[in-house]
Amino acid sequence: MLYLLHLYAGDFSAFNLFRYQTFRSGAACLTSLVICFLLGPRVIRWLRSVQRGGQPIRDDGPERHIIEKKGTPTMGGVLILAAMTTSTLLWADLRNGYVWAVLLCTLGYGAVGFADDFLKLSRRNTKGVSARGKLVVQLSIGLLTAAWIAHLTGDPLGTSVAVPVFKGVLLQLGFLFPLFGMFVLVGSSNAVNLTDGLDGLATVPTIIVATVFALIAYLVGNRVFADYLHLNHVPGVGELAVFCAAIIGAGMGFLWFNAPPAAVFMGDTGSLALGGALAGVAVATKNEIVLMIAGGLFVVETVSVIVQVFWFKRTGRRVFLMAPLHHHFEKKGWAEPTIVIRFWIVSMILALVSLATLKIR
Repeated sequence: MLYLLHLYAGDFSAFNLFRYQTFRSGAACLTSLVICFLLGPRVIRWLRSVQRGGQPIRDDGPERHIIEKKGTPTMGGVLILAAMTTSTLLWADLRNGYVWAVLLCTLGYGAVGFADDFLKLSRRNTKGVSARGKLVVQLSIGLLTAAWIAHLTGDPLGTSVAVPVFKGVLLQLGFLFPLFGMFVLVGSSNAVNLTDGLDGLATVPTIIVATVFALIAYLVGNRVFADYLHLNHVPGVGELAVFCAAIIGAGMGFLWFNAPPAAVFMGDTGSLALGGALAGVAVATKNEIVLMIAGGLFVVETVSVIVQVFWFKRTGRRVFLMAPLHHHFEKKGWAEPTIVIRFWIVSMILALVSLATLKIR
């Protein structure tokens, strides 16, 4: 919306700033942050007033959660989505198809999470939308988004998968690409959801990965930088840097209230949406594999659940004391802040590794 002010730069030279993605990205980050700070206390009070007893706590989870986290409201993801969406609509070029594809995908996954959270609260248990029903909707949103992005990019790049480190290597998937993109979107959405089990645990890694992809989107969308780094140039995708910056600001603002001890949880409303947002940017920038590196913490958490379920069904024994992995360390006696901060450090290291792949070609 505000992007169009650059058209009046001839009358007022300062409006020329609105032409630059770097300026608008910084402004989007700050806007999201301020919105969260202003609305956060009101949203938390509202959530407490409408939720009887806060988020339902798993009976089979760590014992201390029943005592320490009881009564904490959930669905704080509405704050993240409100701040991120408002900021994106204000600062992004709304004529850009990639912005709409990724934003609507994010809101779609957020709606699925909202329905899941609502049912959990209304039923006062940890079972929300049926797993099958939720998966069907997630797959549908993912397929539509991946097909939309492939159409915007065009052949042959739009239906290809880039391999990091090896310059010029593209795996052509053709009509199968939307299916690949769908699995990336659904996998990322659920991976962030599984990671969101401790105060601030999913929030900071999401901010870190969003920062990585804000840079990637800017570089890939710029012909000069893309050619210099031997990246696949995708015209127009640089506008997603503004979207990522809005996520960063919203994440930092939410973390103010989500830091231990959390005053609010993001719930599925936030985690499913944020996972979908990161994957949407990765698919648009042709860096799906880099997402697996930068978001490696989310991948490990998901794999720990898959391994635990598979091995238990096969042998009747558990590999971990409890899954996802962060609960395993809780069972081993690690303090919550220790787990959270160490997982943040791991996420930072993986982010640096993912950025190194941009130069190693």
